[in-house]
Amino acid sequence: MKIAVASDHAGFPLKEAMKKEVEALGHEVIDLGTHSTDAVDYPDYAEKIGLAVVSGEIDRGILFCGSGIGASVAANKIPGVRAGNCSDTYSAHQGVEHDAMNVLVLGGRTVGAAVASEMVRAYLAAEYTHEARHEKRLAKVLAIEARYAVVAQ
Repeated sequence: MKIAVASDHAGFPLKEAMKKEVEALGHEVIDLGTHSTDAVDYPDYAEKIGLAVVSGEIDRGILFCGSGIGASVAANKIPGVRAGNCSDTYSAHQGVEHDAMNVLVLGGRTVGAAVASEMVRAYLAAEYTHEARHEKRLAKVLAIEARYAVVAQ
């Protein structure tokens, strides 16, 4: 798969470590920045990764900021993005399997490298199940998104 990674300055060190994990799993990594610990704004990188996902340029994204919360909120403003801020392995794979999560969000200041590695592996190995109960729920999520996308224009 083609996997984009992006971060703000607080997520940069974890992003760099996880890039190596993703490459070791045989995936192509597209680094959308930032490229240092110099202060930047997380919404800029959340938007970059979100647009790459919805355009089909990449298969999935992994996004990092200090807590993961701000980047998750920002990424989810883009119609078609389903970003989940995870702190455990179960959520990282279940978010894909049940909710078609396409961006994993990790907190560079809240998640250690070993746990992050496990979550990245679980996220990338997971596939959406397409089970009827999940399809029904995802359709409802997409309908909410469509209703409010019209309001936002």
